[in-house]
Amino acid sequence: MFESLVEKLEHSFKILKGQGKITEINVAETLKDVRRALLDADVNYKVAKQFTDTVKAKAMGQDVINSLEPKQLMVKIVHDELTEMMGGEQAPFNIEGKPAVILMSGLQGSGKTTFSGKLANRLKADKHKKPLLVACDVYRPAAIEQLKVLGSQIGVPVYSEPDCKNPVEIATNAIAYAKTNGNDLVIVDTAGRLAVDEEMMNEIEAVKKAINPTEILFVVDAMTGQDAVNTAKEFNERLDFDGVVLTKLDGDTRGGAALSIRSVVNKPIKFVGTGEKLEAIDAFRPRGMADRILGMGDVVSLVERMQREYDEKKAMELQKKIAKNQFDFNDFLAQINQIKKMGNLKDLASMIPGVGKAIKDIDIDDDAFKGIEAIIYSMTPQERANPEIINGSRRQRIAKGSGTSLQDVNRLLKQFEETRKMMRMATQMKNPMKMMRNMRRR
Repeated sequence: MFESLVEKLEHSFKILKGQGKITEINVAETLKDVRRALLDADVNYKVAKQFTDTVKAKAMGQDVINSLEPKQLMVKIVHDELTEMMGGEQAPFNIEGKPAVILMSGLQGSGKTTFSGKLANRLKADKHKKPLLVACDVYRPAAIEQLKVLGSQIGVPVYSEPDCKNPVEIATNAIAYAKTNGNDLVIVDTAGRLAVDEEMMNEIEAVKKAINPTEILFVVDAMTGQDAVNTAKEFNERLDFDGVVLTKLDGDTRGGAALSIRSVVNKPIKFVGTGEKLEAIDAFRPRGMADRILGMGDVVSLVERMQREYDEKKAMELQKKIAKNQFDFNDFLAQINQIKKMGNLKDLASMIPGVGKAIKDIDIDDDAFKGIEAIIYSMTPQERANPEIINGSRRQRIAKGSGTSLQDVNRLLKQFEETRKMMRMATQMKNPMKMMRNMRRR
């Protein structure tokens, strides 16, 4: 995400390295580079100009404060302005109401249907909502089926009327159904439409009027750059939506839409899609995004993702097993699955301050765990539960069954044993007396 922009901004700040004071000459040179970096990232020209003008006004002639170098001072000013440009604070998301109704809008192929499933999954898990997905795309043949598949994957019911071609009627009936069946959240997935399609735009306006949604979200593909911003502007004039969802932010995107859309449309970005998995959705945090653009990571978003996958009861059970040295390959496999649910591995690593820059040229494959999983799945249930019984002949069988080498199996077993020891030591650190007793016995 934003790799090219991060690199170019870093290059821009190097101009100030070693300078004792920010002057008109060095700030002009730096901001010329910054503006070029923003335009290359497909940021709206007026937005880029206004941004650099504001930064210049704040930076001009300032002495280095608190022993900061000019580069560090400029990074702080740029960081604060990037945060402000993207909205400043995280925008609230209203899910009050009985039921709360969320209307999804956007272009064809923007990812509305998938995002509807992701949002239902997120609010079900985080807010303990009882969602109902509503299939109001009566034009795309596979739309209803796609929503039903998503619903079955996350355990959320889908309301549809395959024989009805009136989205207003379907949406209205769905809300009545939700009230009867105790669903406190209704997510209405509509057909993708072009802003120039007057008939289709009139239709979604009619849906809005009929159901009076709590939130209207405009879903846009981040990879479309400035086209996304222009389309958002046209949709907003018709729908007056409450917020924007940027999908495919993990793709080959230059970031211009994320940086421009708030300034042009004056509506906040509320969510971002960061991958194909149903868990790959983050609330949009302007400060966290500014951190990432400047290569500082985004620890808050990383912690939020970890907390979403954290099960306190399972964690307590695991801690007890570790303390008794009973951590086995079934537990190991469960931990791998928890990590995989959190999203793209490189994206996760880049949220750690200082790591993003270090791994920018390294290809971290999302299939990095495949070899390990193949080896574990080639073990018998008894072997997974009791790793110590895996002798030489068993290792050879496991290697053959997993399509790996004997060295791969030996390496995994060694790493697993070392991990188990470290985890046990970490648990004992919480009980120093117990650790001292164990040491005396040795």
